[in-house]
Amino acid sequence: MSSDSFKSKGTLDVGDKSYEIFRLDAVEGLDRLPYSLKVLAENLLRTEDGKNVTAEHVQALADWDAKAEPSTEIQFTPARVVMQDFTGVPCVVDLATMREAVAELGGDPKKVNPLSPAELVIDHSVVIDVFGSHDAFERNVEFEYGRNRERYQFLRWGQTAFDDFKVVPPGTGIVHQVNLEYLARGVMTRDIDAEGVTRAYPDTCVGTDSHTTMVNGLGVLGWGVGGIEAEAAMLGQPVSMLIPRVVGFKLSGSIPPGATATDVVLTITEMLREHGVVGKFVEFYGDGVAEVPLANRATIGNMSPEFGSTAAIFPIDKVTIDYLRFTGRPQEQVELVEAYAKEQGMWHDPSAEGYVEPAFSEYLELDLSTVVPSIAGPKRPQDRVAVSEAKQAFREVLTDYAEDSHIEASHTIVDEASMDSFPASDVPSYMSEPHQTPEDLAADAPHHSKRGDGESQRINRKVPVTYDGQEFELDHGAVVISSITSCTNTSNPSVMLAAGLLAKNAVEAGIDVKPWVKTSMAPGSKVVSDYYEKAGLWPYLQELGYHLVGYGCTTCIGNSGPLPEEVSQAVNENDLAVASVLSGNRNFEGRINPDVKMNYLASPPLVIAYGLAGTMDFDFESEPLGQGKDGQDIFLRDIWPSPAEVDKTIASSIDPSMFTDDYSDVFAGDDRWRALETPEGEIFDWQDDSTYVRKPPYFDGMQADPAPVEDISGARVLAKLGDSVTTDHISPAGSIKPDSPAGKYLAEHGVARKDFNSYGSRRGNHEVMIRGTFANIRLRNKLLDGVEGGFTKNFLTGEQDTIFDAAMAYQEAGIPLVVLGGKEYGSGSSRDWAAKGTGLLGVRAVITESFERIHRSNLIGMGVLPLQYPQGESAESLGLDGTETFDVAGISAITDGPVPETVQVTATKEDGTTVEIDADVRIDTPGEADYFRNGGILQFVLRSLAKA
Repeated sequence: MSSDSFKSKGTLDVGDKSYEIFRLDAVEGLDRLPYSLKVLAENLLRTEDGKNVTAEHVQALADWDAKAEPSTEIQFTPARVVMQDFTGVPCVVDLATMREAVAELGGDPKKVNPLSPAELVIDHSVVIDVFGSHDAFERNVEFEYGRNRERYQFLRWGQTAFDDFKVVPPGTGIVHQVNLEYLARGVMTRDIDAEGVTRAYPDTCVGTDSHTTMVNGLGVLGWGVGGIEAEAAMLGQPVSMLIPRVVGFKLSGSIPPGATATDVVLTITEMLREHGVVGKFVEFYGDGVAEVPLANRATIGNMSPEFGSTAAIFPIDKVTIDYLRFTGRPQEQVELVEAYAKEQGMWHDPSAEGYVEPAFSEYLELDLSTVVPSIAGPKRPQDRVAVSEAKQAFREVLTDYAEDSHIEASHTIVDEASMDSFPASDVPSYMSEPHQTPEDLAADAPHHSKRGDGESQRINRKVPVTYDGQEFELDHGAVVISSITSCTNTSNPSVMLAAGLLAKNAVEAGIDVKPWVKTSMAPGSKVVSDYYEKAGLWPYLQELGYHLVGYGCTTCIGNSGPLPEEVSQAVNENDLAVASVLSGNRNFEGRINPDVKMNYLASPPLVIAYGLAGTMDFDFESEPLGQGKDGQDIFLRDIWPSPAEVDKTIASSIDPSMFTDDYSDVFAGDDRWRALETPEGEIFDWQDDSTYVRKPPYFDGMQADPAPVEDISGARVLAKLGDSVTTDHISPAGSIKPDSPAGKYLAEHGVARKDFNSYGSRRGNHEVMIRGTFANIRLRNKLLDGVEGGFTKNFLTGEQDTIFDAAMAYQEAGIPLVVLGGKEYGSGSSRDWAAKGTGLLGVRAVITESFERIHRSNLIGMGVLPLQYPQGESAESLGLDGTETFDVAGISAITDGPVPETVQVTATKEDGTTVEIDADVRIDTPGEADYFRNGGILQFVLRSLAKA
């Protein structure tokens, strides 16, 4: 129930319907805010309860100082939650466990349901095992179901058991594209039974994937969160956040011929990374916004995690409305979105009379006409390279990936010609990693030289390979993966159809992809296949090997599948530095394929172009892709489709019926999905032999009322860590090694090594996940000297042990644990299991110099106490080496009173001397205090539901 201190509740009539809204014009000062902050202001007005959300919070937004550093923490309540299957499964596991626990407490298990709409899209489990054939899609789906049957049965149960929870089955699309094309409402409506009215409010969301920001292109404020926050949002709990700074990004001009939306995105990513936008909102404004198609807006929004902002949003305008209508949204919904945005001052039209440009914290501007064809790599999305400079840039970084001791060097001539067929621009030249300054490159000579006369060293190691009846040579820089994949680009018809037209022109010219290239096409939704079919482009794509391999996240998340054995063997035996080119959003080292050292992001047509070239050591302007049917040289400029050709194809091949038809029964699934044997009942029937889905112990022995909070006594240090330890260091990720605690667990449970799968696929099994917590191979625990990985000193034995085995030994002995950290503890992604695993290992407190905000909150959500050393102090300055035992006194006061600002921490050394500090208690909001008193957020919600 809203307190409505500002008397903002009003009415909006649209057609013959009337809606209750919370009017922004009821609060002086909100009208000058950027669009994104107006969305937050409405959220606070609507959820004001006098406790977690107060009138002071609303006033803080009205008084927002654009230039000030963020200091006011607010509670944001998203309208809905979107999930992908890797990160969504644990959320559903926890809901299922809560149902059982509510029943044990005498409550009604039916009350455990998402209180906000929650939708999960299964898109992260398809792997490109089969490619280059007409049956690739069918066979990959068969493999997918074989690997993930247990998980899919569980999710299908959840689809039937929970209200307001829906599952989009495998083989449908990528969560962010499905969100954009179908799930997003623009404006939400909800019947308020107690008041007998229908309420309208902005569509907002959080998602268990960082690229949730793609929906920002539709004017929907949302971003990626960890699983704990997503679960909280599903159960009606707010997400804590600081009122952010907002970077105004002005767009002008239009994209020139030869450049694509992907090139725009890579340019913006480079600009914003250089500017610095971590923790900020980016909002696009200006006359040029109206010239940016919705698909391009979504492409830009998608890359928000790559340039570091929380969100990257476009306001609602005519382009938004046209897209909603074009993608088959009901007319009544489209009219509501337009009317609501105009009524609330959220409509973007700089030409309108009385329009006032909002205030922004910082300003940037890009003239789209200056954008040039670009790629990004070889290992970070922000490392943009103009295509005209790509060959030279590749040569400059090659020695970082190719060991001198294993290869022979030779001098070749580098053609410095620019790509005259593409528009020139005053864009920054390619810069290597920060430690690779021009001075460094000169110092590395002759191995890393760059000469003014155009001559530079080219490291060669040509290896003969025979594969599929063809003989060829592989060299450093060979493109072994050319993949059109990922939500970033496959939602965008302009780049997807440009790729199809490029393929058509290449086939008709008589040139082909090189035989060592693993090709793949993984669209983000079935709509892409529909318009390829209608445009008649599938045969040409297939002729080049770009057959449909699946609808889902593939190469971009490391599901590229194995290289052909002959190619893989040649690469590994000869230590070749080979490359992938993909239309994705991430290209971090080791992410794409274990055989591939260099990874480049590119637009879909450039992905094909590099497949045709077969190497990164290529200049598209001066070197032909091959010889045509008549023996003539064919250059990229000869087959690159013109903007007019692309626009004509878009107009003739895409229509709204494709969206309405493909999404008409999107939750039903195919015959495989419907044929899955699915458990029935309100409470899940856990299988003792399952290694994918296990009942977690969060509620074991839980009573109806929380036990008093206890001080910590005699705790041992499980890990002493340095600065910038991320949640990726803490949380289990990647493949499961046979000799790891998780690998041993699976082997003991009869799982063959080939079926271990990944930590991501087994996130629904806490036994696997806690064995992988703090097990990152690059983690450095200062309790040990010169040792990397998931190891610690077990003070019970005095010996080195795995972190998991030591933690279990401490639990058996009844000894609590603490973790010591440095600055910025817990930054990064993979946040849910970083906190869950920490709590399940028996860690009672984490003591650091500073926390990343969300991980701090998530630790509280798992009942772990976040403490900070006094300002300016650290473990080192206090002389703490981790061998001490720790006592924390004073936290018990929270049981019946407010959170103390500090508690006394006493560290007792082995010789009996002590170090005493007053540590800051980082429980920052009333809601967090409630969570901690209850032992965690899930316990708090469970008790609330049991008593309701």
